[in-house]
Amino acid sequence: MDIASLGGLIVGIVMMVFGIGIASLGNFVDVSSVLITIMGSLSGVFVSRSIADSINGFKSFGLIFKTIATDPTDTIKNIIRLSNVARKEGLLALEEAAGEIEDVFLKKGIMLVVDGTDPELVRGILDTDLMCMEARHKKNCAFWEKWGELGPAWGMIGTLIGLVNMLKDLSDMATIGPNMAVALLTTLYGSVIANWLCSPVAEKLKANSAAETTLKELTIEGLLSIQAGENPRVIEEKLKSFLPPATREGVSGDEEGGGGEG
Repeated sequence: MDIASLGGLIVGIVMMVFGIGIASLGNFVDVSSVLITIMGSLSGVFVSRSIADSINGFKSFGLIFKTIATDPTDTIKNIIRLSNVARKEGLLALEEAAGEIEDVFLKKGIMLVVDGTDPELVRGILDTDLMCMEARHKKNCAFWEKWGELGPAWGMIGTLIGLVNMLKDLSDMATIGPNMAVALLTTLYGSVIANWLCSPVAEKLKANSAAETTLKELTIEGLLSIQAGENPRVIEEKLKSFLPPATREGVSGDEEGGGGEG
């Protein structure tokens, strides 16, 4: 569970409630404003993409609460271990060594290497996998970005509707208050949709996607280095370049014979 995402959403709600005042919460609930702003903006999102993309976009909300396994340190250690196995026992020995690995992408690359696939073809296959993943992630991010873009716009539409209704019948003082409430609340709802929900969700999905992309790029470089027969120590130093300087010291293949003598 990603505590940052959950905590951020909860804190946002709590601060809004206390900022408004519990006794005044009823003043900020209006069905007409909800229908205009939320349903109106969502209708625009649906028009701009397919049903499948819209459903996947909604589902991606749950991803911000999941802790994604994107620690490059463990992947680098696995690749160093595999490079030592390949150096000592040959590439075919990687098939057995890969049995302990849970990373589907890494395991797929290992099997391509074991099967004797041409290095350029290995890179092409894995790069295609990576590009397709990025494309899926971009669609999910785009869903939230579009909703965040349309939320304030539909809030303004609701404001105009409320003002028109109010000006249409100024003689009836009883309607001025409700119409003004619709006018102001739709703008508020639109801003909340964009700044509390959609923009943060899109940014979190982008951050997760970037971390996963970096991990797969690292994996590709490591696999191709193993296939090329490079020294495990050289592979280790090459892959450490993907890490921040402060964490590089924690990665070492010495226990696996990272010196690669012979």
